Amino acid sequence: MMMIVGAVSRVLARAPEETASCLGRGVWENCFRRLKGTLCVMEAQGTGDLDAAAKAAVVCAQKHLPKPIWAVVASRSGTDGEVLAKSVAGLDGVEKVVLAEAEGGLLAEPLAKTLRSLVGKQEPTHVVTGSSTFGKNLAPRLAALLDASPVTDVLEVVDEKTFVRPIYAGNALETVKFVGSGPVVVTVRATAFGSEGLETGAGEAAAVEALGEEEKGAMAGGPSEWVGEEKTESERPLLDAARIVISGGRALKSEENFKMLEGLADQLGGALGASRAAVDAGMCPNDMQVGQTGKVVAPELYIAIGISGAVQHLAGMKDSKTIVAINKDPEAPIFKIADYGLVGDLFSIVPELSSKLEELGYKKE
Repeated sequence: MMMIVGAVSRVLARAPEETASCLGRGVWENCFRRLKGTLCVMEAQGTGDLDAAAKAAVVCAQKHLPKPIWAVVASRSGTDGEVLAKSVAGLDGVEKVVLAEAEGGLLAEPLAKTLRSLVGKQEPTHVVTGSSTFGKNLAPRLAALLDASPVTDVLEVVDEKTFVRPIYAGNALETVKFVGSGPVVVTVRATAFGSEGLETGAGEAAAVEALGEEEKGAMAGGPSEWVGEEKTESERPLLDAARIVISGGRALKSEENFKMLEGLADQLGGALGASRAAVDAGMCPNDMQVGQTGKVVAPELYIAIGISGAVQHLAGMKDSKTIVAINKDPEAPIFKIADYGLVGDLFSIVPELSSKLEELGYKKE
């Protein structure tokens, strides 16, 4: 009620002629509409395009959350942030785009403070971002600053305050309702919303704005300091956006053996993934990890090689359209969810599979 009173008071505080003009346009309808809206936060990845997590956040905002949409594109200075911001400005329902650029690296702490300032000015009912590393790092911090509890890993929006999310490593789903007074801070899974299409706006593109002085100050300060980063460049598709994923597990035994999967991934034009056991053993970097504490994927084809199928791994890939499992243990849990299973020695099966694919026209790189 106090929000409604405040909004009405702001309208009536205008000059009489301005108020009369607004009333002629149906100010009451517009006033109530302005009490709802969604702040959609996304990270610029350096490609100028929406990644899977950002796309899911925008789709969720367009089709399931209140409009208008106020988008925030978080980017490092001198990268693709402006290009992505202009692209987002042309999407349906987007009223304004704010480009939040950071010198050096993008850190969650100052960005959360910046978003808190924007939330205070814009007063959205919802804040949504993707369930990526970026989103999982940002959402809890922002929610704490707003004195609210975040709703994470959302799979379905029932209504504006009711959501479905996985629990127990994805073995059960729970329906939760937000009962706080502040904005609902939500992270959404790309596998749940990414398949829906983005809606392009038919009218004029939204305005793209830079941060205000207050927000720039928040972006510049914070308890953390950017030191640097090491990036691995690859021509393979991104793991969370690939149509085909080849994942290896502990049974590969060494980093050298793990490289055997690279040829198979390149033949099929797929991405390379791994179980946590393979990552912990040092066979591959942790950005390749699929599972509850890694990336959640749902490709057209998922090939699990030497992966037993611990519940934590299954939570990250069981929504794949077709699952193929290769393991020497016929009792491995992975076979319970696999569409096709092959029991045998992976060191014999993988080279043979590669040869058969080559005969079918899938050439080795």
